Amino acid sequence: MIYKTFQELKLSALGMGAMRLPKLDENDANIDVEQTKKMVAYAMENGVNYYDTAYAYHFGQSENVMGKVLRQYPRDSFYLADKFPGYDLSNMGKVEAIFEEQLKKCQVDYFDFYLFHNVCELNIDAYLDPQNGILDYLLKQKESGRIRHLGFSAHGSYEVIERFLKANGQHMEFAQIQLNYIDWSFQDAKGKIDLLSQYQLPVWVMEPFRGGQLASLAEADEEKLKALRPDEKIPAWAFRFLLSIPEVKMILTGASSFDQLKENIETFSEEKALSEKEETALLSIADEMVKKIALPCTACGYCLSHCPQQLEIPKLLNLYNEHFFTGGGFIAPFALMAMGKDKQPSACIGCKQCEEVCPQQIKISEAMTDFTEKLKQGSF
Repeated sequence: MIYKTFQELKLSALGMGAMRLPKLDENDANIDVEQTKKMVAYAMENGVNYYDTAYAYHFGQSENVMGKVLRQYPRDSFYLADKFPGYDLSNMGKVEAIFEEQLKKCQVDYFDFYLFHNVCELNIDAYLDPQNGILDYLLKQKESGRIRHLGFSAHGSYEVIERFLKANGQHMEFAQIQLNYIDWSFQDAKGKIDLLSQYQLPVWVMEPFRGGQLASLAEADEEKLKALRPDEKIPAWAFRFLLSIPEVKMILTGASSFDQLKENIETFSEEKALSEKEETALLSIADEMVKKIALPCTACGYCLSHCPQQLEIPKLLNLYNEHFFTGGGFIAPFALMAMGKDKQPSACIGCKQCEEVCPQQIKISEAMTDFTEKLKQGSF
């Protein structure tokens, strides 16, 4: 197992995430406990010492199951991470009750790592509102030893993360972001890492496979990579890319089967850093994947002065690209919920004045109509 140093701790570079545990049936709440026990046992035997859960995972059952399974091991043999569920605004005034509930569900007296969960456009105001008392309460728990290390996770934009750090950065010890070779440019993960470096915050990685999209590639792309490393499996390329980033200390895998977890652990059995040629090839594949789907908006801003509705067109197109490329998800809807109804894609009147000045000749009005329909459908 590859290990990374974080403060005084020696962390396995691979952590086991508990968001996609094996299930007994289609009901996400029905976790296969026996399979989970088998996976945790194998992870423990092979050096994984970091386990990550959250209040909402598996409709609230992830914490219960992970608490039950990890209870079988000495408390000092693993590090457990949990999160305050601020993705739901109704939770903002309940930090004490939720924290106490989480400790009971996980059957522990303290959390090694605790995070503000999913800092984004929707909840940034509430997270920073002192009346909710979230930071104050969590800092008290840290003082008492019931939280050992405090951090945050974020799917939000660079601007949202920057705002959170300006307010709370001095209290944060680590940051968890969506990072993979697609989002290196697509979600400006590189820019976010540079920002976190300014605050000297190590990076925790979620979605290393982009929801499974990078576990396999188009045949032509796989052949390009096999020509460089004939024996390297395609999922391993995603991990090798992340392990080549100095700021990365923890990579979470949401393996949903024993075989997936076993293969991931095998990848972490030794360091195999990417060469410059290999990294260039990987990022080139990522760029081509995005170009096939995403609209080529360069955020030049010419459209802004020609929109009678005063819509933030570049921002909306960026969210459209994210939603379309991902095939749905919550990132774009959460960001849009923070905007007024008069700034939504549905507010576009189809006048096409913006299209007349777009250097990329994007059919913006059609994109806004399509975006509106996809949001109504909730999925693709």
